[in-house]
Amino acid sequence: MPDSLLAQRYELQHLLGRGGMAYVYRGYDRVLERVVAVKILRPEYARDEHFRARFRQEATAAARLIHPNIVTVYDFGFDETNLFIVMEYVPGRTLRAVMDARAPMPIEESLHLMVQACAGLGYAHRLNLVHCDVKPQNMLVTTDGRLKITDFGIARAAAHHPEATAPGVAWGSPQYFSPEQAAGQAPTPASDVYALGVVLYEMLTRRLPFTADDPEELARLHREAPPTPPRVYRPEIPEWLEAVILKVLAKEPAARYRTADQLGRVLLGLLQESETPPESAPSPVAVEQTPDDAPPIDWLTIALAFLALIAVGGLIPLWVWVYLAYHVGR
Repeated sequence: MPDSLLAQRYELQHLLGRGGMAYVYRGYDRVLERVVAVKILRPEYARDEHFRARFRQEATAAARLIHPNIVTVYDFGFDETNLFIVMEYVPGRTLRAVMDARAPMPIEESLHLMVQACAGLGYAHRLNLVHCDVKPQNMLVTTDGRLKITDFGIARAAAHHPEATAPGVAWGSPQYFSPEQAAGQAPTPASDVYALGVVLYEMLTRRLPFTADDPEELARLHREAPPTPPRVYRPEIPEWLEAVILKVLAKEPAARYRTADQLGRVLLGLLQESETPPESAPSPVAVEQTPDDAPPIDWLTIALAFLALIAVGGLIPLWVWVYLAYHVGR
């Protein structure tokens, strides 16, 4: 595919990565003269007419998402045998690559990234769009620390494809499934929130809350087993943060934050509180001075005050004399 031309417009320069559903290329848009990312779906999806129709519907909805924390969709189409989607090119790495290299990650950095993920997903939730496949592989982190969520259209289209849940399909990795998705129910915004909780748990501990070799057993754990509190693996995690994570990982959607916006506001508020510097010095009332701490005597101020007292005191006899002289003269 490299060095080929797609839809008589997009030059495919080199392969950036591949997943269970698609290949991703760095490309160049000859019409608008800009670098783009081109995702070409695997042939089995391109040949499915039902999937192509669904993909068109979901890609159209994803193209309406304009937000600094969402990868912008520019174009999509079907070129001979290739079903493709053209997106904003984001220089950087996936959050998966960042976590593999650095997890467990610093708490403050993890929260800053998660607040951005909540902002992007919360925007989509306000437009009644659910991602359906929130995981580190679908989050891009730029060199300056900006996080962007990708694959809205593809994930939503694939959620309705019969092969989407087949073993080994990377996009549907059950490690991030919500309990309701593991039970075969339709995802909701609260499902995306659960997946964010799993991602945050993994960022902070380098562990997933649930692991199993058997996909059915893993689905059962998501539905029934309580997660190990993250402070067991990393005691320096604040208690308030652990409480938020465990709330997000609740089995019932109603027990979680309903949307990513709600989770983001909570994390941002707690993050700002944790970053507030303590008082630089105690209140003067609470300070008990020792003789060594006593301030030096300001003799100049005392002398000026004494002169002022003499001046005011000297005016008093003058005013008395004027008063008496005035009344005696009458």
